[in-house]
Order: sequence, then structure tokens, then C-alpha cells
Amino acid sequence: MWLFLTRRLRVWLIVTVLVPLATGLLRRVGQALERRRGPNPVSRALLQAGDLGDRARARLRGRR
Repeated sequence: MWLFLTRRLRVWLIVTVLVPLATGLLRRVGQALERRRGPNPVSRALLQAGDLGDRARARLRGRR
């Protein structure tokens, strides 16, 4: 079925569905790590990756 979608629609689906899910998952894992072991480089990197996805989405929304 993926083959029947146009390239533009596939990119739109990835950006609107998969990226927010992935950034939310990264953020939750980072928060869980911080709760268990305190702040460390890995948890900070995961939280920053979650924030990066939010900033990118906000930036794309502003360009419409």
C-alpha cells in the first residue's frame, strides 16, 4: 500500500505522525531515566532530541 501513495503524501505522513510520536517517546524515556538515575548526559540528550522535534514542528507550522 505504501507504494500507491505519492512521495509528497508519504513525507507528510512521516512528518505529521511519526516525528511527533518519536519525539514524545524520546522525551518520556529521558524523563524516566532522570527519575531513576538523576540527570546524566544520556537523559539530557534524549530530552534535547524531544525538544528539537517540537521546535521543528512549531517552525514548520509558522511557515504556512
